[in-house]
Amino acid sequence: MYPLKFHPILKERLWGGTKLKDVLNKPIESDITGESWELSGVEGDISVVSNGELSGTSLQQLINNRGEELLGKSVVERFGKEFPILIKFIDAKLDLSVQLHPDDKLARERHNSLGKTEMWYVMDADEGANLIVGFITDLTKEEYAESLKNDTLLDLLNYEKVGRGDTFFINTGKVHAIGAGVLLAEIQQTSDVTYRIFDFNRKDKNGNLRELHTEQALDAIDYKKKDDFKVAYGSDTNTVNRMVDCPYFKTDYLHLTENWKQDVSKRNSFTIFMCVSGSARIDNENGTADIKKGETVLVPAMSKSLLITTENAELLEVTI
Repeated sequence: MYPLKFHPILKERLWGGTKLKDVLNKPIESDITGESWELSGVEGDISVVSNGELSGTSLQQLINNRGEELLGKSVVERFGKEFPILIKFIDAKLDLSVQLHPDDKLARERHNSLGKTEMWYVMDADEGANLIVGFITDLTKEEYAESLKNDTLLDLLNYEKVGRGDTFFINTGKVHAIGAGVLLAEIQQTSDVTYRIFDFNRKDKNGNLRELHTEQALDAIDYKKKDDFKVAYGSDTNTVNRMVDCPYFKTDYLHLTENWKQDVSKRNSFTIFMCVSGSARIDNENGTADIKKGETVLVPAMSKSLLITTENAELLEVTI
């Protein structure tokens, strides 16, 4: 199997804008497109191959028919026929709701799902744009509930000003929100379970307030103030800069200014490349795929070696 590209799955959102089209060249007509799902095994939103002889084949078909070749033996042993991560680009024209995600245990008990650990890489940010990540002080469950009753929750949240290249790791239970004016790449566990706790009293297109998950969230929130979310990573060119290494995915930052060859014969995992700047060509022994800013390529686990041909590209490299 050769390096695979997939059709983006585009999602309109109340808070979405036009940067996915204007900056990343996605095929969008709507003015409120908030998400481009680049690589998804979520039921009802399964990615479909867009390049080469496998064009038109769904990700799930590939897993069912050629699971170990695509995913790697150790990934299949751990996750079976489920693609374990979800890859997105997100454009927030408006603030997203304040939310959090349950851990694996709670998600399995309540939703028969995995939890949702995720990371963000900021690709573009308007001046003054920020994110909400965690609390400014330790809270008790009772103090948190009181803040909801008194409409003072926003006073307890931690705001982080952001710029291009800033990276955040959002573990389960951490309260968070993407702020207006931020375009980012998101890497997460395959899960669509979100507990929304505050939505700025906004109404949807039908004039209704969106559902809040106040009670469900109470036992899922991490109420401690923690400074564990900002990711420090190297920016050296033509080398591997580790960003995140967690049980669900590993992500490296590659800034390549020359051709790059990798021996991946012992990796035993698929490899995903998200291009956040520039362009490149990715070859394995069975074929090639071009990639440019805003595009994603999945390299099958059966690959023995990779050659990335480029003069200047910034890539996020994701493995399990």
